[in-house]
This record gives sequence, structure tokens and C-alpha cells, in this order.
Amino acid sequence: MYVPDIAPIGDSLGFSAAVATLPLLTVFVTLGILRWKAYWAGLSGLAVALVVAIAAYSMPVHLALLSGTQGFVFGLFPIIWIVINAIWLFEMTVASGRFDDLRRVINNVSDDPRIQAVIIAFCFGGLLEALAGFGAPVAITGVMLMAVGFTAMRAAAIVLLANTAPVAFGAIATPILTAGKLTGIDYRDIGAYVGHQTPLLALFVPAFLVIIADGRRGLREVWPVVLAVGVTFAITQWVAATYISVELTDIIASLASLAAAVVMLRFWQPSAGGAATERLVGERERELQTVGAVDGPVAVGGSGDEPPKPAEAGTAGTSNDTGPIGVGRTLAALFPYLLIIAAFAIAKLIDPVKQLLARTDIVFGWPGLDGNIAGASGKQSTATQFVFGWLSTPGSILLICGLGVALAFGINPVRAGEIWIATIVKMRFSILTVASVLALAYVMNLSGQTITIGTWIAGAGAAFAYFSPILGWLGTAVTGSDTSANALFATLQQTAGQKAGIDPTLLVAANTSGGVMGKMISPQNLTIAATAVGLLGREADILRRVLGWSIGLLLVLCLLIGLQSSVLEWMLPS
Repeated sequence: MYVPDIAPIGDSLGFSAAVATLPLLTVFVTLGILRWKAYWAGLSGLAVALVVAIAAYSMPVHLALLSGTQGFVFGLFPIIWIVINAIWLFEMTVASGRFDDLRRVINNVSDDPRIQAVIIAFCFGGLLEALAGFGAPVAITGVMLMAVGFTAMRAAAIVLLANTAPVAFGAIATPILTAGKLTGIDYRDIGAYVGHQTPLLALFVPAFLVIIADGRRGLREVWPVVLAVGVTFAITQWVAATYISVELTDIIASLASLAAAVVMLRFWQPSAGGAATERLVGERERELQTVGAVDGPVAVGGSGDEPPKPAEAGTAGTSNDTGPIGVGRTLAALFPYLLIIAAFAIAKLIDPVKQLLARTDIVFGWPGLDGNIAGASGKQSTATQFVFGWLSTPGSILLICGLGVALAFGINPVRAGEIWIATIVKMRFSILTVASVLALAYVMNLSGQTITIGTWIAGAGAAFAYFSPILGWLGTAVTGSDTSANALFATLQQTAGQKAGIDPTLLVAANTSGGVMGKMISPQNLTIAATAVGLLGREADILRRVLGWSIGLLLVLCLLIGLQSSVLEWMLPS
């Protein structure tokens, strides 16, 4: 059995940690500085991870390769399976002609694109994260923002930044439930602590989205709605996580913030929405005139060889028919999204259904790997178990919803199949990127590289509280999942807290909250966003747009956690 050595190079933890970071540095340098295609960056990082695992950590070659294969397959299922079906479902609404009605429904709430960005990316995206997670919110809201007129780059940046505040409680609080299971700490306590951290960031995220959408001028013009949404989401997330239900936290917060926006807009409307739309349309048209600048969504842009036409892409202001529509057409336009919400609510919140779906899961040890890998403690690793949730995974639920949409909208089964295949063809390089990044993550995790980095950071002693969110940020940046980041580092955070005399629950919560900021720079999520908005191959450009936000919010969180471990201890739940 292979047992990873935490300090394999000269018994030096620091030097070993430096070597262990080489795969990550490879990905971010090739992607962010050298501007390689994302799939080449992912494959290069995977190659370096394999070399480090074999040469530095003395991992047997066959185990290192098998670790990569498990991660590669995990990237295909369930991650890519979710994204394919999420985008396919959206494209069904476009093919049916119903999406123009959805634009009109959104315009009837507010025709101001800045407010639409907040409602779609933050409120609706938060609800999707609460129910589905795993990239679905980025994929769906990305194409929705394109359809209401945003340029591809702005749409990608907005949805990535928006997909932060809800992540800790995403997929019915799966990251927090995972941390509780691994550490033995009551998950409700962890959730309450997280509920005293992420709301302070969520308070400002809607404002940041508007700044990305239209700069500081835009924020000055729509701040009442932004304030109402941010304050409502933050307060309800705090209250729900602390006093109501950790699992339902994001559902409550997202619906409350959406209601706050609708109520505010009944009494107040921005006066400069028309000028903002003109700026947006002009920028969008310039983007569309740049050959190869944007491929567009799969069904909208056809083969993806040419930029989509403005009318096809749903550019704001292209339709003269902007008046109210009847109840029937409104419900039809909202049907796919109401169906998604209903399906996930039934699958995740009704215990008999949840248990029934779970019983269909097929669990097996990865051939040749299971039983041959141990954790740093010497105990047999459970990470070599593969769960094939052919029915329970969010991707399969989205597929069922897509079939329901096709049936309801009268889309020919052959046409629906053509759109599904076209989605896969369009995503072929995205599939390779995500799968290679997950392969890299599995090699780093099972060889011991990740735990080496984490152990080195945890050696900061009492000052570790200020650095603890970095582990969650790092874990999520590598794997694209806050749940995976907790699986990697939750017990390490707990042990470090016990040794340093810091509240272990605080540090486990910090790992979860830190992972929220790593989500937007994960190569996996960057590729999902790029695919959704038609910027495949320009992940490096998207990374540069969001990296500053990710690091800035992480630093704020580090300061908050550090202070909560000392002078701001009174902020924490008793």
C-alpha cells in the first residue's frame, strides 16, 4: 500500500511544499501569463503532477496513472454531465422560440441591464447554486446574460463573481455537510459559523456585479436596488444558517433577495436605464463585428464558426415587441426554470425521494487503485471509491427536465437529440479541460502533494487563523468544488486549530468560506463560463478579469477570520 510522505524531499516540509506547488504554478502560468489554451494548460499541469508524484513522492507509476484516470472520469461524470445538460436545457428554450418571451418577462421586472444582471446572476444563480451547484449556475446564467444583451466577457465575469456568495451552502449545503462528516463537528455549528462570515461578503457582491456591468456610474444609478438585494441576502443567509436550516440557507436567501428586488422596483425605478442599454448594445455590436471574438451559445450560434447575429443572441433592444405578455406565455417562458427548481426541491428536500435516488447509486472501488492507497495517517484512503450516481446526480435531473421541456414545447425528439449532440461537439475542448484538471487534482491529492502544501501553511501557529481561508481557496481553485476543498483540508484545519489553541470550528468554517473565493478562478469553472458565453479558448482573458476580485475578497476574508479568532470573537455564534 502506498503511504504518502508529507515531506519527501530532504525531510524539508517547506522545500517539499514548494515542489508540490509546481503543478498549480504550471496551470496558472501557462493559462494566465503564457495565455495557452485551457486544455493545454490543464494537460501540462497534469503532466507535471505525474512527474512530481512519481519522482518526488515515489508513488508507483501505475498508481499515479490510475489516480489520473479516476480524476479524469470524475471530471466527465458528474461534472461535465451536469454542464452539458444545463446548457442543452437552455438551448431547448432558444430552439422553441420561448426565450424571447423570457427576455420580455425579465424586462417587465426591469429593463435596466444592470439590475437584470443582479437578478439573473445573483438571485436566480444563487437559487440554482442552492439546488444544483457543480457549475450549473454558471452555465445557465451565463447564456441568460448573453441573451439579454451583455457582451460575452462581461457575462462571464459577472456570473463567476456572482457564483461566490452562495457556494458555501450550495447543493443543499453539501460542502458543510461534508466538513461535518469528516471532522465530527456538528455541521449545524459549522454552518452557523459560515453564516457569520460569508454574509459580510455577500452584502457587497451585487454592487461589484454592477461595477463589472457598467462601472461606478452604473452603481451610482442603481444603488437602491443593489443595496436592497445585498442587505436582504446577507441578513437572511445569516438568520437561516444560524437559526433555521443550514440546508435551506441559500434557498431562503436567494428567494428573499429576489423578492426584495421586485418590491423595491415597484416603488423605485432607475432613470438612466435607457442610456445603460444603449452603451451595452453598442459594446455588444462591436463584439459581434469582431470575427472570432465570440462563438455564441451552441444552438444560437450554429456550428460556432461564426459569431451569432445580434437578434439571435438576444441583444437588448433588438425586439420592438416589449410590452406585457399574458399569464400563459409568462408561465411558458418561466416553465424550464420553474421545472428545474421543482425537480431539485423534490429530489433534495423530500427525504423519501432523496433516499430512493441515493439507493440507485453504484459505488465501487477504482480498479487497481482501491485498497492500494493510504492517507498521510496511514489509514486506507476512501477517495478511491467512485460513486456512479446515474440517476441522483444533478446532471441526470437536468436531463429529465430537458426532456420535459422538449415535450412541453413540442420539440421533435430528433431535433432535441441534434441539439444535445451539438452541445457535446461544441464543448469538446471544455470536456478535455475539465477532465484534465480533475485528473491533476486526483494525482495531487492521492500522492500527498496537496496535504504537503496544507501542512506547511498550517505551520504558522496562532497566526494560522489569518491564513486558514487560503487552504479552502487553494483547494477549490484546484478542484473547482468547495466540497472537494473541505474533503481535502477540513480535518487538517481541525487539527491545526487544536494544536494552535484556535477554535477548530472557526477554522473548518474558514476553509469553507475561503473556498467560495477560489471558485471563480478554478480552471474548471473558467472553462464552463467560457463555453457558456462562447469564449472557448479565452479562459486566460476571463481569468485576468476575475483574479483581482478573487484575491481581494480572499484577503478581506483572511482578515475577518483572523480577527474573529481574537478581538472579534464576540461575532461568532455562542
